[in-house]
Amino acid sequence: MVGALMGLNALSIDVLLPALPEIGQALGAPGNDRQLVITAYVFGFGIAQLAFGPIADSIGRRSTLMWALVGYVIATALCMIAPSFAILLAARALQGAAAAATRVVAMAVVRDLVSGRRMAEIMSFAMTVFMAAPILAPGLGQLILLAGNWQAIFLVLLLGSAILLVWMGRRLPETLNPEDAIAVRLGPALRNYLLAASNRMSLGYMIASSLIFGALFAFIATSEQIIAGIYGLDAWFGVAFGGIALGLAAVTMTNARIVRRFGMRKISHAALIGFIVVNGAHALISLAGPVPFWLYYILLGSGMLTFGLIGANFSALVMEPAGRRAGTAAALYGAATSISGAVLGSLIGQTFDGTVTPVLLGMVGLGASCLVVVLVTERGKLFGATPDEDEDEDGQDAGVRQG
Repeated sequence: MVGALMGLNALSIDVLLPALPEIGQALGAPGNDRQLVITAYVFGFGIAQLAFGPIADSIGRRSTLMWALVGYVIATALCMIAPSFAILLAARALQGAAAAATRVVAMAVVRDLVSGRRMAEIMSFAMTVFMAAPILAPGLGQLILLAGNWQAIFLVLLLGSAILLVWMGRRLPETLNPEDAIAVRLGPALRNYLLAASNRMSLGYMIASSLIFGALFAFIATSEQIIAGIYGLDAWFGVAFGGIALGLAAVTMTNARIVRRFGMRKISHAALIGFIVVNGAHALISLAGPVPFWLYYILLGSGMLTFGLIGANFSALVMEPAGRRAGTAAALYGAATSISGAVLGSLIGQTFDGTVTPVLLGMVGLGASCLVVVLVTERGKLFGATPDEDEDEDGQDAGVRQG
């Protein structure tokens, strides 16, 4: 169920990628402007999480999700009938805002039930679904476009979210203990956000995640222009994009299997260094001249695969100290990564000049900045482990036992 909630968000972003040229032509949004269809959704998704966090900590995870899914259905219907590009962007922002509850509730439910490396394991599975959705999403979008127009894609999203609403209504239990409920008031909400951000590890890895997610969103925003535009693979865009997503899904699933053995820090720190090295080499090659597609795809895929070992582990490191403020912490984390990712990804995307170089240089810069933040957070020590990652001799997480 957590995977399905994460998958809805990924599908809402990536299923539209093949339709961006048609949307831009139909609604008068040429060139880089059509990237805003993605950015508007992610920005709304990020902002709304700040509200859904306190709400989920007050009225419960289940009620919050039910109302949000209803809002998603309505916003998707508005996207279908948008008469102009500006209205479509507004509707996409509303759609992203409604989908924000899926991220907050999914992470809060996981933190309500488990902690430690077990939480990282489950986060890896959820991230696997998040990464797996793009495998089929662009291809699904292209199939829909063969049978209809871009509005038909929103119709599919509407039907899918309606099914998800029914499923969650019937099967999702309430995981927030009544005695842990926190009243929704502005003062307490702000204090809870400050408390959630006051932990050194949570804040440091939240900032680091925001930077590395900016690199991911830069790739997503420009993927259609690069793969279909520069390399002329319009018909194969879904396959090429899906191949990258398939690799990410496989790596995040592998992380779920190895994180108990090696720990969150060792895996994510090594992957971050790999991300910088691979994309740095790719950027240097691109400066020498046009990069053949086969080489571009291999290097891009190698760089993106490291992200699969970063995202889930950084998420677990942020959420580990959350305790009863899991909803607030999840909201702050989601908002920070989504808003920063959207802004940074959009800034990098807008530098697209018909070559891959600006995007690659932007990704390297974000990766290097992320490493600096991690070094400061860990007081200059990489690959270490702290007691919160340790397990009992019988393999059970201390956090689970104490809970």
